[in-house]
Amino acid sequence: MKKLTPLVALILALSTLVSSPPFASAASQPRKVLSGWIPYYSMNKALPAAIANADIVREVMPFWYTLKFNGAKKLPVVTDLYAPANPSVPISVPLTAMRNAGFTIIPTITDGTSELVLAKLLANPTSRTQVVTAITNLVMTNNYDGIDLDFEGFAFVDKNTTWNSTKPNWVAFVKELSGVLKSKNKLLSVSTPYLYDPAEAQKGYFVYAWAEIAPYIDRLRIMTYDFSVSKPGPLGPLAWTEKTIKYAISVMSASKVYVGIPGYGRDWVTKVEGTCPVEVANVVKVGAKAATFVLRDAAALAQGYGVIPTYDEALGEVNFTYNKVYSGLTAAGLATTCTATRTAWYQDARSFTSRIGFVSKYRLGGVAQWTFGMEDMAGSQAIRDAALAIAPDQVVSSISLNSATAEVATSVEFGSIIGLKAMFQLPDKLPISNLLVRIETKSANETQWREIATSTTGIDGAIQVPLLLSKSTSLRARTDGTWERLESISQEVPVVITRRISVNAPVSALRSQAFEITGALSPRLSGVPVQLLQQRAGKWAPVGTPVATDVNGAFLIPTSTAQKGFGKYKVSVAQDALWNQAESEVFTVVIR
Repeated sequence: MKKLTPLVALILALSTLVSSPPFASAASQPRKVLSGWIPYYSMNKALPAAIANADIVREVMPFWYTLKFNGAKKLPVVTDLYAPANPSVPISVPLTAMRNAGFTIIPTITDGTSELVLAKLLANPTSRTQVVTAITNLVMTNNYDGIDLDFEGFAFVDKNTTWNSTKPNWVAFVKELSGVLKSKNKLLSVSTPYLYDPAEAQKGYFVYAWAEIAPYIDRLRIMTYDFSVSKPGPLGPLAWTEKTIKYAISVMSASKVYVGIPGYGRDWVTKVEGTCPVEVANVVKVGAKAATFVLRDAAALAQGYGVIPTYDEALGEVNFTYNKVYSGLTAAGLATTCTATRTAWYQDARSFTSRIGFVSKYRLGGVAQWTFGMEDMAGSQAIRDAALAIAPDQVVSSISLNSATAEVATSVEFGSIIGLKAMFQLPDKLPISNLLVRIETKSANETQWREIATSTTGIDGAIQVPLLLSKSTSLRARTDGTWERLESISQEVPVVITRRISVNAPVSALRSQAFEITGALSPRLSGVPVQLLQQRAGKWAPVGTPVATDVNGAFLIPTSTAQKGFGKYKVSVAQDALWNQAESEVFTVVIR
C-alpha cells in the first residue's frame, strides 16, 4: 500500500473526528457563523483548520478556479488551479472531507483576465452567456452547491473611469447567472470590496452595484480588510467596517451579508537609518510595499523584537512598532548596516469578537475569513465563544397521526382522512407559538421530500392538520432555520394506504356456465393485477389467473364453477412498494 501524503493523512484523521465530534452538546450548539476560503496553495493548513472547526462552519469557499479567455477558441474558460498545485492529492479527497464535515461547498472563481477583458465579455450578450455557461458547467460537473464570484479586476485592474459602463453589464450578468443557478437549485455568492451609499460623496467600489444585484444573489461577502495598504494603519477599522455593513443591509436581507475578517497582518517600513544591503534595498525603504504575516505568527514576531502590542479599542485592531537591523554588502561590495523602524497592524482574538459583534447586532449571515489556517488558537476560540453566545434556540419537534378508526394511523384505507398533530417546543419544554410548519411527504419511488401542507403553531406550540393521502408514504414536519432558531425536522412516520376495491357480482349463476365479476380500484390505476379468490374447504384459493385493471382502474373477471351451492368469493390485490395488500368484502353467488 502506498504511503499517504501528509495532507491526505491529516484530512482522514480530522474527518474521523468530525464523524463523532467532541464539540458542544445539542443544548449548547453554537451558531454556524464562520465561512472562509480554502486556497489551492495552502491546502495543508486551510482545510484541516476548517474541518477542525466544523461545529461553527456552515460553508466553505475553495479558492480553486479562475476565469480566462481562450483567444484561439474565442471562448471564456474556467482554469483549474487546484490540480497543478496538488498533483498527488486528487480533488475528490478534499471534497469528500468537506462533504463528510457537512459543509456547503461554494468554490470561488476569480477574474484571471487582463485589463477590461472580462468587462468586454460581459458587455456582449453572446459572450456574457458563454461566461454563464462555463461557470454553470463547473458547478454541475462537480456537484458544487453554488459559486462565489470574486471578480476583483473591475476594482483593481480596470480604471475607475470604466465603472459606469461596466456596472449595468455586471448586473445583467449576475441576473442571468442567478436565473440559471436557481433553476438548478444552486447558490450564487459574490465577494467584493466595500461599498457605501452611492448617493453619498464617498461611494466605495460602486461598480459592484449591491442594490441592483441584491434580488439575484444569496450571499454577499464584504472584503472588509485592506483599508490600509500603501501606508501604515489598521486593516479594517470598526467604524469603516460598520458603515459598509449598514449600507449592505439597507439594500438586501441581513442574512445574506457576511463581514470579512483577515487572517494576516501587514508590516510597513516607516523609517530607515544607514545604508541597507543591496539585496534588501528595494524592499526596506519608506514607501515600499508592506510585508505580510499570518496571525498565528504575530505574537512571536512581537516577542522576538521585545515589544508589547497595543490594542486600539476604537479601531478594534492591534499594532506594534519595532526596529530591525539589516547587515550585508553594498552594490560595491562594502560591508554595511541599516536599521529600519517597522510598524505592524493586525487583528487578534479581541478583533474577531468585535466583528462577530456586528453579526449579532445586525443579524448578519456570519463572517468570512481570508483564509482558514492563518488564525491562531486564541482567534479560533474567540469565534467559537461568540458563536455560542449568539447560538440559536434548538427546536424539539414530534408528530403523531390519528384517524377515525385508529389512534395511530399506520394503515389507512384510500379516501380516509388522517389527522396529523405536531408539537414544537424549546428544550426546556416551553411551547413555541406562531411558528410556520411545513408538512412534507416522500414515497418509496421518490428521492426528494415534497411539501403538501403548511400550518402555524398555536400558543400551545401545536398544529393539527387533516390530510388526504393518495398513496403510501412517509410524513414529517419541518420548520425553517431563522436567526433565532435552528431548523427542525421531526421523526418520519410511515403511512400505508390500502386500495379500496368495489365489486359487482351476480346474485346467482348457472352451474358450469360463465359469469362475470366486475369492479374498480380506488385510486384509479391501470395495469394492476387483480385476483379472484373462492373459499373452498374453509380456505381461500385463487380462481384462474389475475386480470389487469384498465385506465379507469376497472376490471372484469370471467369465471364459472361446476359445484352447486353458495359460492363465497372476494377480490384481492397484492402488496407493492406504494400500496398495502387489499381485499374486497366477501360476497356470495348462488350457483344453481
